[in-house]
Parts: sequence; C-alpha cells; structure tokens
Amino acid sequence: MSAHPSTEPTGASAARPAGQPAGSHRAEPVVDEPTVGRLVSDASKHLSTLIRSEIALAKSELKVSVTAGGIGAALLAVAGVLLLLGVVMLSAAFAYALIRWFDIGPDWAFLIVFGVYLLLAVILALVAVRRFRKVSAPQRTIDTTKATVATLRRR
Repeated sequence: MSAHPSTEPTGASAARPAGQPAGSHRAEPVVDEPTVGRLVSDASKHLSTLIRSEIALAKSELKVSVTAGGIGAALLAVAGVLLLLGVVMLSAAFAYALIRWFDIGPDWAFLIVFGVYLLLAVILALVAVRRFRKVSAPQRTIDTTKATVATLRRR
C-alpha cells in the first residue's frame, strides 16, 4: 500500500468486482446508454449541420465559379465588340475595293456591300425559321408527368 490512506489501490486490487470490501472501486465507469429518441435527435442535428455545411461549401465554390465565369463572359464580350469593329472595317475595305476594281462610285459600292449583308441576313433568317419548325414539345416527359399526376390523384 501507499503512504497515504486515501490513495486508491493500484494493480490487481483496482480491478475488484462489485461487492468487495470497502475501499474497492469498479475499474469500468458506468456508461449511460442513449435512448432511441436521443439518437434520432442527434442524427437530426448532425444531418442539419451536414446539410448547412454542404450548402456553405456549394456557395463558396459557386462564388469562385461565378467570378471566373463573369470574367470569362466579359472577355468574350470584348472579343465580340472587337470582331464587330473588324467586320465594319472589312466592309469598308470591301466597298473601297469595289470602287477601285470596277470603277464605280462610293455610293454604289457601299450599297452593294449593304445588299450582300442583307442577302446574308435573309438566308440566315430562313435557316433559323426552318430549324424552329423542327422544335417540338418534350412529349414523353409530358406523358409521364400526366401519368404520375393521375397515379397520385388515385391514392
């Protein structure tokens, strides 16, 4: 034993089962078993925390993606404006080439360039209308949705 009488026993005497003489202690603490309600409550809290964390992660990732996408969109818009300016310059160059090659007045040359653009616009519009006529409603999705609604109404 030790010099102090209040010191707990060590070694083999520390592992005595209950019902031993005074001064003996149980080696294993009593564990409080959780109830089903407590387990459900804890699971609900943990699930709530997990969902909030996932939403926060998604927000932060989307913020980075949106920023990168916004910069990309701005650069694409600038490229589009520069391309449009290039088309204007090319149109003027084409008109001046017509003046030089065919010895016509500037008014006729620029009118011819306008006519070429007008013809191109009409052709593109006709192709677009033809493509739009091929667009149809998602019939299978509509049918399955109606069937699902009808099934749910029967219950």
